[in-house]
This record gives sequence, structure tokens and C-alpha cells, in this order.
Amino acid sequence: MFERGFKTWSERFSLQKRRELGLRAHDPLDARKLAENLGISVWTIEEVPGLSAESRKTLLEDDQTGWSATTICSDSRNLIVLNSSHSPGRQASDLMHELAHLILGHRPSPVDVGVDGTLMLHSYDRKQEDEANWLASCLLLPREALIHIKRREPDLLAAAKLYGVSQAMLKYRLDVSGVNYQFA
Repeated sequence: MFERGFKTWSERFSLQKRRELGLRAHDPLDARKLAENLGISVWTIEEVPGLSAESRKTLLEDDQTGWSATTICSDSRNLIVLNSSHSPGRQASDLMHELAHLILGHRPSPVDVGVDGTLMLHSYDRKQEDEANWLASCLLLPREALIHIKRREPDLLAAAKLYGVSQAMLKYRLDVSGVNYQFA
């Protein structure tokens, strides 16, 4: 359950960021442009220096569904690394999710390293994940954009491509925002 006002704040924040970037309320928001605006670097696995071919193969082929994106925080900068084996729509959602964690000031979960080098998540904060999911989806598809889509683009595949999201994300937002109900 979200704190009172969180959903409204998320919608307003999404529109504020669009204004800052010179976009209209219903314009698509490129997650990489938002990252740049926030001073956050974005890499794919291929761009990680010193990563062995074996590690790259493990992350992109052997266990490509085992991870989506990760944020590396330091005192001087933040870096998000994306799984480039995922579709562009999935990468946009994953990047926006990681950006949402940073925007919301979420504390990263501690990670332990096993004796064999395996990374193990120590804990998982469901509330933080839910908040990041909600804000990310609002950043990608605010109500204004959803209303614009319903009025002008009946082809959901074309709309999803225009906004750089998956059809599943678009359908989800149309449902949870109430826009589908509003246009029924």
C-alpha cells in the first residue's frame, strides 16, 4: 500500500520532469535523457571495462533472465548497468525503475558475496520496489500520455513503440490509471 498522496506526487513529478526537458505532458520521455538530466551514467554490460568474455556470456546468455539492471552508487556518481539482451521496451522500464529508486532516495539492499563469487541479496524491501515500479510507470506513461493515446492512437502496438515501452506496460498503465475505464 502506498502512502497517501504518493500516486498523485508521481504523476506530478513525471509532468514536471517533462517540462524541465522541454516536452509536452503527453510526449514520450526517453529514460536515457532523464538519466542524463539527473547526472546518472547508463551502461550496458558490453561497456563495463575489464569484464571477462566468460562473465559477459554468463550475464547475457546463460542467465539473461536472472537480472535486468543494477545501480552502482558511489560518493561521486551513480551508474546504472542494463541487461542488453532484453528488448528496448524492457530496458526502458528497467532503467526507469532504477532511476525511480534514486529519485525516491531509496537505500540499496545489502549484497553479500559467497565464497564462490555468487552475489546474494541480503534483503528485499517490497515497499521500495512497489514505489519504484509505480513511479517508473508514471514517468514512462503519465495519465496525460495515456489519455492522448486513447484519443489519437487506437493501435496499442504503435503507441507502445512510440513511447518506447512494451505492450504489456502500456496495457498495465491503461488499466491501473483508470483511463481504460474512463474511455469505456
